Amino acid sequence: MNAETARPNPLTRPLRVAAGQWLKSLREARGLTQRALAEQVGLRYYTFVSQIEGGYGKIPSEQYPAWADALGIDQQDFAKQLIYYYDPVLYRMLFGDTGSIEGDPEILDTSPPTRRGA
Repeated sequence: MNAETARPNPLTRPLRVAAGQWLKSLREARGLTQRALAEQVGLRYYTFVSQIEGGYGKIPSEQYPAWADALGIDQQDFAKQLIYYYDPVLYRMLFGDTGSIEGDPEILDTSPPTRRGA
């Protein structure tokens, strides 16, 4: 692993915050508390939902179907949206564009850094 790949991406935190806001809006639109959502998706602790909504973590991909169902959203649409937030480079590779995040269209400038000596 070289120094370029070892550095954390400065967009990680803002993207996770944006993902958390999106998830919170879905939860609230369904009239669910964090505790109720946690129960529906099979979480032991509802504080995990709080951490996700606060941008301090991300949903493991194997849990996407349960979250999508609990939040009343198509599973493929849910996965696509989370990839948009959690891995914008992969999103661009799969879907060809980055779209925009409401309130900050510049947040997903995921152009890879230029390599030195390349």
